[in-house]
Amino acid sequence: MPPPRTRGTALRQRLAELRGPDVPAKALDARALAALAANPGCKRRALLDGAGVNKAALAGALGSPSAFGQSQFALTRGNAFEAKVKADGGAELLRLVHERLDPGAEPPASASVPDLTASGPEGRTARTALALREATGPARGTWTLLDHPMLALEVAGSPAFLEPDAVVVHPDGTWTVVEIKSFPMLDGSADPAKVGAAARQAAVYVLALEEVAARLDPAPKVRHRVLLVCPKDFSNLPTASAVDVRKQRAVTSRQLARLTRIQDIADALPEGVCFSPELPAEQLTAAVAAVPATYAPECLAACELAFHCRDRARADGAVTSLGRSVRADLGGLSRVDDVLAAARGEAGDPEDPAVAALRRAARLRAEALGAMCP
Repeated sequence: MPPPRTRGTALRQRLAELRGPDVPAKALDARALAALAANPGCKRRALLDGAGVNKAALAGALGSPSAFGQSQFALTRGNAFEAKVKADGGAELLRLVHERLDPGAEPPASASVPDLTASGPEGRTARTALALREATGPARGTWTLLDHPMLALEVAGSPAFLEPDAVVVHPDGTWTVVEIKSFPMLDGSADPAKVGAAARQAAVYVLALEEVAARLDPAPKVRHRVLLVCPKDFSNLPTASAVDVRKQRAVTSRQLARLTRIQDIADALPEGVCFSPELPAEQLTAAVAAVPATYAPECLAACELAFHCRDRARADGAVTSLGRSVRADLGGLSRVDDVLAAARGEAGDPEDPAVAALRRAARLRAEALGAMCP
């Protein structure tokens, strides 16, 4: 007699059915989890990522291939910059951590750099946890640099293995996440959009570190100010900034909690829905359309299905295709046709602030165009 199916077992089987027969799950990484936090209202992305669907392959099968991802040149440049930052046992990196985050501590004249090599992601995760425990133990009081540690974070009942650029253990036993990026800091500041993406990614690592810390007694503190290291101006010299990720951590935590309830999204789907890239495009289009999406232009930089969702949003006349700020300003008006009708005075409640603003804007536009015409 087969063992009874638990809710977790049933969910894993349901997600495997959604991926398609013999289609392996695509592992979630920190970039994917950070992107989920950037658009927490999108059920489509939550379900597809929770099920381990390869969205790039799915987008190609739908006829809307994704251009999302880093170029080979950017990857090479990033790897070269990271190697420079971590040279000489991470001396420059530790100096930046001390300067930006812990100036009251003893300067890092030397540091321990434990060997984290092990077999497979599970082995590396266990080796990282051991290194963190040893660095935070009774003999603490020195700096420790963990180069590319491996962390595990449970997502929808399965472990996601995450690899931050570095984790630093301070002499007081606290832990700091370090993110190394190849985009520049010009006059002490960087592109806000890129900094925001880096902060969301670092917040995922902070959550994973907190799970490791919770298993120790006493639990060490994981700092919510991470170190973002970038090239200074137009040089290849590293500089750094402390970034508070408490807000991003809270959003990511809520979104991951929501991912654990993706069975509710899956249960609402029609029978037989499957996202296997081997299926005909018409069947895949219907399957994807069965899961509600919340498209915004920001998705173009974070999701492989963005082009497909954008085309559908435009075809449906959804105001979300114009951006989240526009969508927020329009209140209950969710379609472009409704917005235009409200502006012309053909529909909408005149007491609605959004409708009133649209009609006022339409009058001003008409007056301006009338003044321009002889």
